[in-house]
Amino acid sequence: MAENQTHESYVADSLLQIEIELRSMGAWQKQPLPPEAFESTQPFCLDTMNFTQWLQFVFVERMKLLLEAGQPLPSVSGIAPMAEEYFRGRSESGAKLILALARMDSLLSGE
Repeated sequence: MAENQTHESYVADSLLQIEIELRSMGAWQKQPLPPEAFESTQPFCLDTMNFTQWLQFVFVERMKLLLEAGQPLPSVSGIAPMAEEYFRGRSESGAKLILALARMDSLLSGE
């Protein structure tokens, strides 16, 4: 049991780091997205929000809910490659956010 609690605390710390990086980049939004933004059927809601919005409003929020409810966490994650693709060719590198996401991928995938 202690092992699961430790894993969950690492995941919670990783979520906090993702939020910190989004805030430091100026990508954290104070206003919620309209409900229709969540009606996407595309991976990462690519047709209704940008990647950093998806991180904030979908990934971080769902992960917090899972942790708070003591629900099982995903056993596979591959968000860092999506972040690398999102930041390719942009003025901001997103390097610290990508590192935080790679850590989350490792935690969830058991690597």
